[in-house]
Amino acid sequence: MKVLDDKDLEFAETLRSLGVQRNVAILITYLANVEEASSRDIEMGSNLRQPEVSIAMRSLRDNGWVSEKEVRRGGKGRPMKVYSLLTPIDEVIRHFEEEKQQESAQTMESIQKLKELISG
Repeated sequence: MKVLDDKDLEFAETLRSLGVQRNVAILITYLANVEEASSRDIEMGSNLRQPEVSIAMRSLRDNGWVSEKEVRRGGKGRPMKVYSLLTPIDEVIRHFEEEKQQESAQTMESIQKLKELISG
């Protein structure tokens, strides 16, 4: 089972500096480092609680970045969910890059408009 190390935590913190929620950043980092992982593996390896994993996973699902499959365990009980990153990590990073470029362009447009309004 993968456990996040210092480099992984730095990666997650850098995602956070871009405005990514903490648990989403940790989840992206964790899944980028494994082929696939059960929700239990993610909880133990990332030090997140089950509800935190579920909520953060929703965000990844909404972006279409994660695949989810159910694996039956022996005996009774609910099947185990296994996740993997569907989108390559460089594409996930590109998403945040484009998002920040759009925000920057909008900010610059607003500044330009302010300049025009005071000189007009």
